[in-house]
Amino acid sequence: MTGLRPGDVAEAVFLCGDPARVARIASGWSEVREVACVREFRVATGVHRGLRLSAASTGVGAPGTAIVVEELAKLGARTLLRIGNSGGLAPSLALGDLVVTTGAVRDDGTSRSYVRPEYPAVADWRVVGALAAAARARGVAWHAGVTWSLDAFYVRNAVLAPDGSLASMSAGGYWTRAHADAIRDMQAAGVLNCEMEAGALLTLAGLFGLRAGCLCVVSDRTPWAGPSALDLDRNMESAIAVAHDAMHSLASEAA
Repeated sequence: MTGLRPGDVAEAVFLCGDPARVARIASGWSEVREVACVREFRVATGVHRGLRLSAASTGVGAPGTAIVVEELAKLGARTLLRIGNSGGLAPSLALGDLVVTTGAVRDDGTSRSYVRPEYPAVADWRVVGALAAAARARGVAWHAGVTWSLDAFYVRNAVLAPDGSLASMSAGGYWTRAHADAIRDMQAAGVLNCEMEAGALLTLAGLFGLRAGCLCVVSDRTPWAGPSALDLDRNMESAIAVAHDAMHSLASEAA
C-alpha cells in the first residue's frame, strides 16, 4: 500500500494522522528523505541528535493505522509513538493539555478484525514512563489514563447544548439513545479523551511484539461546545518536543 522498501524506515517511528504533520515532526532533523507519499500515507526518515527516526502519517482512523503498522513492522520498526489530536472527555482537561494513553477502549472495527474484543489495547509501560518523564521535565500540563478509541467521528460525538443536553452532529440529525449514553458512560468510567487510532495501534503492537504509545493534545471538548472550543495547534509543538525526548530516552534504554 505505501510502497516502502527495506531500509526506508528507522526502528523508531512517530505516527500521526495528518500527512502535513510529518514535515512538522521532521523539521529539526538532518538528512531528511521522503520515502513514501501514497494516498494519506506520507513517510519521511532522517536523523535527530544522532538517532535515526522516521515519521509516518496514517490518515484518519483505525484502518489506515493498521496498514501503516503492518508495513512498518515488516520493515523492522520496533518502537511506534503516535502524536495526535483528541477530544477531552474528563472535566479536568483543558485545551492544550497533553494526554499520555495508558490503555484504550477498543471501540473500533479494525482491531476486532485481528483479535477478540477481550484482548487489551495497552501502551508499553516503557513508552508511558518515557512520555511522562519527558512531559514532566518540560513543565507542560499532562495527564495519563485511558483513551476511548472510536470509529464514526460525527455520530460518536455530540454538540453540547446550553442546558447540558446532547445533540447530534450527524447529517439530518441522525442519532440514537445509545450514542448519547456512550459518551456519558465513558465520562462516568473516568476515560480521559477520545480519538480514532490508539485502539488499533496498541492492539497490533501487542500482537506483533512492538513498543507503542500515544501522546495526544486536547484540541477540543467531547461533547463539542462550539468553534471557540477547538484548537488543533495549541501545544502541538510541545507534544512533538515531548515525543522526541521520550524517543531518545527509549533508544538509550535499548542501547
